[in-house]
Amino acid sequence: MGRTRTQERQGRCAHGPPAPATGTLRARNARARAGGQPGCLWGRTVARQRRERTEMGLVSRGAAEVGRGAASAVDRPGPPDAVPNPTPTPPAEGADPGSSRPGMVLKAFFPTCCASADSGLLVGRWVPEQSSAVVLAVVHFPFIPIQVKELLAQVQQASQVGVTVLGTWCHRRQEPEESLGHFLEGLGAIFSHKPWFQLCRERGSKSWSCKATHWQGPASPAASGEDQVMLIFYDQRKVLLSQLHPPTALPDRQAGDTTASAGGLAAVFDTVARSEALFQSDRFDEGPVQLSHWQSEGMEASILVELAKWAAGPVCLFLACLLSLISAASACRVFKLWPLSFIWSKLSTCEQLRHRLEQLTLIFSTRTAESPTQLMRKANMLVSVLLDVALGLMLLSWLHRKDLIGQLADALIPVADRVAEELQHLLQWLMGAPAGLKMNRALDQVLGRFFLYHIHLWISYIHLMSPFIERILWHVGLSACLGLTVALSILSDIIALLTFHIYCFYVYGARLYCLKIHGLSSLWRLFRGKKWNVLRQRVDSCSYDLDQLFIGTLLFTILVFLLPTTALYYLVFTLLRLLVVAVQGLIHLLVDLINSLPLYSLGLRLCRPYRLAAGVKFRVLEHETGRPLRLLMQINPLPYSRVVHTYRLPTCGCHPKHSWGSLCRKLFFGELIYPWRQRGNKQD
Repeated sequence: MGRTRTQERQGRCAHGPPAPATGTLRARNARARAGGQPGCLWGRTVARQRRERTEMGLVSRGAAEVGRGAASAVDRPGPPDAVPNPTPTPPAEGADPGSSRPGMVLKAFFPTCCASADSGLLVGRWVPEQSSAVVLAVVHFPFIPIQVKELLAQVQQASQVGVTVLGTWCHRRQEPEESLGHFLEGLGAIFSHKPWFQLCRERGSKSWSCKATHWQGPASPAASGEDQVMLIFYDQRKVLLSQLHPPTALPDRQAGDTTASAGGLAAVFDTVARSEALFQSDRFDEGPVQLSHWQSEGMEASILVELAKWAAGPVCLFLACLLSLISAASACRVFKLWPLSFIWSKLSTCEQLRHRLEQLTLIFSTRTAESPTQLMRKANMLVSVLLDVALGLMLLSWLHRKDLIGQLADALIPVADRVAEELQHLLQWLMGAPAGLKMNRALDQVLGRFFLYHIHLWISYIHLMSPFIERILWHVGLSACLGLTVALSILSDIIALLTFHIYCFYVYGARLYCLKIHGLSSLWRLFRGKKWNVLRQRVDSCSYDLDQLFIGTLLFTILVFLLPTTALYYLVFTLLRLLVVAVQGLIHLLVDLINSLPLYSLGLRLCRPYRLAAGVKFRVLEHETGRPLRLLMQINPLPYSRVVHTYRLPTCGCHPKHSWGSLCRKLFFGELIYPWRQRGNKQD
């Protein structure tokens, strides 16, 4: 019964409870190895070394067999005339999320670039929600399992994607000599994954075999289950470079096309896009693990692109500092004083320059884009600015080559005189009997002389500025180097300045007509015993005495007889004003079109449609009895209308403010209309 401390220390294992006194150290180690329980430190060290030697032996023997062309696989397809259901079946409650229930239809996405690769391991990601396996690369024999696991761990850390070994890939190039069944089972024991895929391509034919088993270990092979597999081929390069858009952008379904669910597509596209770290190696690398993927033959690169990337950082930093100085200068308090701030808020040129400054600040910002959408927005802005400047330089070259600026300056004064002459003839016609209408002669003469005096002042102003017109137009032409939109904005401002007298005529006539309309409506309420309650914003009853009714009747009669004369002047000048507004509106729409059109996205849609994906469609490659269903996944490009709607750039904001009904109501009641507004409710 008694034992010494030395005997107790010799009989105690490294991490186990004290053994009985009758056992020896060698007997305890033997029992621990036989029972699979953790024994002492020496026993576990020997077991680990033996297990590593076993793995090395399995891989070496398998590599030799593959090199001799002796691989063979067993194809166990589903029942005859059975087409797998593409809709995944959710796993049962309490089941392993990394596995699937036997008898299910699994989807294996296989890259077309690996169809001719040598035999090896399938590396990819298992998506349990979709019962899908996304194959990313093929690891070639020979290899060391521990190095493969280290590589996958590095890829998982860099991409945050659960990349693992999904199964084996067998490409039969020669006549088989002996089976690799035991070797494949050994790999399933080393890289434990459920389900375990076994893909095989027959030698010299297009026949494929695919099997997915739930390997339970060599001790209980009868417990292993087998599922049907639907093999889907995809272009890895196109899927990696494409951007999948939300389901709202999916095109209408066409006959013969099969549209996949948005969730499954997002998982496939996201897996390939985030696993870019796995595609950094090619067959020229001397690493311990050789892979086959879309960049196996060499990484795509360009000297010009690399030089542009190298120079982009310093250039963007310099331009960002320069733009920040310009922004700080434009935000100075001097420019916020009343005259300058008022003028700047009315000119379209200042709004366009401010909009371009914001775009250039965003383009040359040193902050990287956080998402593909922001990157696409930057690219669209850059292409829009470059196209705008190119069109402006073409316009400037055309104007200076044919000396059109001098010709335009020489023709401007005669055109202004001609317009003033036509307005004088129009006013003289209104001062007579226009269209046989009987006008109030006194009011007609007063309004006609008032407007004729304004025309005389305007002609005097134009002749006073005639020596400086050519120089002004010269500097306006030079502004085209800033972009066509800046030149068009300056043209809109010039039209507004040249037609300022028409704007004044319209304001005078509209105010006078509106005053009479409001006076008539107020006097009409007086006849009915009503009045407008300003506090409650409604019409209330009111009692008037005899003097108020007499004066109201007299004023109502006067306004009614003067209304036709005022309405005629208002109608004529309103039509002239609407004509000028229509010309300015066309210019603003052209500026907005250049500012907002996503040219880079449209170019991608035209040249590389797969870059903007709206969904996918599947084409049947093989559907035979006893063979797995093979499909080809093709990308559906985004329609042009959806491209414009999705990537349309913000503009400086010249757009209609009123609907047609609101515009007609304002014209009828004589309210001033400003159908084109700038940012901040700007009025022209």
